[in-house]
Amino acid sequence: MNAPSFYGEHPPGIEHTPLPGRLVVIEGTDGVGRSTHIALLKEWLEARGYAVVNTGLRRSQLAGRGIERAKAGNTLDPITLNLLYATDFWDRLERQILPAMRAGMVALVDRYIFSLMARARVRGLTAEWVENLFGFALVPDLVVYLDIDIEHLVPRVLSSTTGFDYWESGQDYLPSPDVYANFVEHQTRLLAEFRRLAAEHAFTTVDARRPVSEVFKDLCEAIEPVVQSMATFGSDVTESAEVASMRPSLPGT
Repeated sequence: MNAPSFYGEHPPGIEHTPLPGRLVVIEGTDGVGRSTHIALLKEWLEARGYAVVNTGLRRSQLAGRGIERAKAGNTLDPITLNLLYATDFWDRLERQILPAMRAGMVALVDRYIFSLMARARVRGLTAEWVENLFGFALVPDLVVYLDIDIEHLVPRVLSSTTGFDYWESGQDYLPSPDVYANFVEHQTRLLAEFRRLAAEHAFTTVDARRPVSEVFKDLCEAIEPVVQSMATFGSDVTESAEVASMRPSLPGT
């Protein structure tokens, strides 16, 4: 059982009582494969008897839809954008992440405050301001950063259904009319920030340039020691052939 700790001041209304669950975060830029691996990991954990809740940016009932509407207008300044995301994050922390951990579940989170911090920094906000804003965040049990380079990222984004997103291409702050050049510049800056954060906060870094099966095995090996002391629940979930073929041979699997 873990006593909760936070990056800044202890947030109001949050008890100091131990949390028997685990908080596992998967970080990385868009197109790196986070969604694919979150889905595979959820199935893998549930098949082993762990109860799992997964959440990610813009999934709060309080602020999620509002952020989507605001971003559609392409007019948000960096401070307003981050205040909206901070609201979304607080709501999910209070209503999704902490209740799951109190219940002894694994909270599997697709991007945490670090994506928001990286985005804010490349848009000119100071590290001190951003760290203070997200200081109420619970320190995770594990943060895995999926690392990639521009040469591998661009083909993945081009082959996706969304292509170059306005915000993920830095169109809101980069002056060039060339969307491709802006995407490369913005993502290069983001990757540098992620790597700085990874070193500062001791993330577990996984090379995401490799095939899905190899990345997934590394993720399982990183998560196994974090969850192995938790209580498991009876589960009727059957591992799919895809997940079973990729999972590593770990104790209890």
